Amino acid sequence: MSTDAGSGRRAPPTSSDAGVLRAGWGYASITDKIADLVLTRPVRWPWLVAFFGTFAGTVVLLGAIGYLFVRGVGIWGVNIPVAWGFAIANVVWWIGIGHAGTFISAVLLLLRQKWRTSINRFAEAMTLFAVAMAGLFPILHLGRPWFFYWIAPYPDKMNLWPNWRSPLVWDFFAIAIYLTVSFLFWYVGLVPDLATLRDRATSRAKRFAYGIFALGWRGEARQWQRFEIAYLLLAGLATPLVVSVHSVISLDFAIGNTPGYHSTIFPPYFVAGALFSGFAMVLTLTIPLRRAFGLYDFITDVHLDHAGKVMLATGWLLAYGYASEIFVAFYSGDEYEISMTVDRWVGFYAPVYWAMMTCNVVLPQLLWFRRVRRSVGMLFALSLVVNLGMWMERVLIVVSSLHRDFLPSSWGLFIPTFWDWTILLGTLAAFAWLFLVFVRVLPSISISEMRLLVRESSERAA
Repeated sequence: MSTDAGSGRRAPPTSSDAGVLRAGWGYASITDKIADLVLTRPVRWPWLVAFFGTFAGTVVLLGAIGYLFVRGVGIWGVNIPVAWGFAIANVVWWIGIGHAGTFISAVLLLLRQKWRTSINRFAEAMTLFAVAMAGLFPILHLGRPWFFYWIAPYPDKMNLWPNWRSPLVWDFFAIAIYLTVSFLFWYVGLVPDLATLRDRATSRAKRFAYGIFALGWRGEARQWQRFEIAYLLLAGLATPLVVSVHSVISLDFAIGNTPGYHSTIFPPYFVAGALFSGFAMVLTLTIPLRRAFGLYDFITDVHLDHAGKVMLATGWLLAYGYASEIFVAFYSGDEYEISMTVDRWVGFYAPVYWAMMTCNVVLPQLLWFRRVRRSVGMLFALSLVVNLGMWMERVLIVVSSLHRDFLPSSWGLFIPTFWDWTILLGTLAAFAWLFLVFVRVLPSISISEMRLLVRESSERAA
């Protein structure tokens, strides 16, 4: 491994030495490197600036939500015929971002993909924070959000039951189950690392806090056996959620007879788009985290290359969904579907459509080139572009299909207001703030899984 001349600092590993880095690491060095990021690393001004900036955005979000409670959803741009606006589009977008964490953690674990080890921990945390942001919007969209518990089937004296045909009820169960399973999977994998932090903490308060959540973990053979069984069972339970959760979200649209919604392509189309946007967000978080904490030995160019390949594959699945949607509209001969499709190309929202196609289909083709996949700057820029394009796609699906109904007398436009943008940007700030807290309080890379990977690499080398 090379070092920066005169500084003694490790330089970012190249593709040639990425595969042998872990063989040179021992258990103690891995534990020191990852645990010290939480226990001993001093807080520096870039993190403080980001922390207080995102915290201010979170406070603005809470203020906007309070104003929404007082005034109602009329402060948004929604109106008849476009009764769904940013709120529903943001639900779909945030749920999609959370998909990559479950895919990296559960699916790649069952497939025995070793490259997941360096990024699965903060990808799981990203899932929790993204799903929490997604869960806000169906509640805020209710109009009377303080009655949100009415969509849960609990026994009450009024014999009031949810309307099982309502997409809001489906969203409630989909998001609640996804959040619960994702949290359990994340927490179970975190227990051995919490015990490591407990044993290495210097202050009594930290030892007490980490000790409580470590659940008495001592690293005994019996505990490891039960841990591995529970971890695999939760992975098997979480794997179907990669398909089922976003399929349920897509059915919010597919069950309607609105042109542009009523399509059987939506479930696989939404799942592919979710993985596409989810891996883009993983790269958006991975690259700054790698740079800020010097994690070049753990998150190598190989990991970024693999994430870029997954983005390329899911991007092509998404492009196939776009093509299928257009083909079915014209092949069906339905004049309303054809009119809706043409309106996306040349109508009021045409700039959004063509910008979306550029971000989601054209620019990701750069990932065919290995030089682009190994370029940190290019990958980071593409991840931001894809996140923007996927958000525009969700807005376009929600809005363009509603703004022109069957009758010209029912046509209208959706124009987002100041409060639409404030709540959207506020959730982005809250998401970033939660992630910043996470990387300073808990290990962002799994210590136990990384040590296991080093042991296996050493045995293969021997």
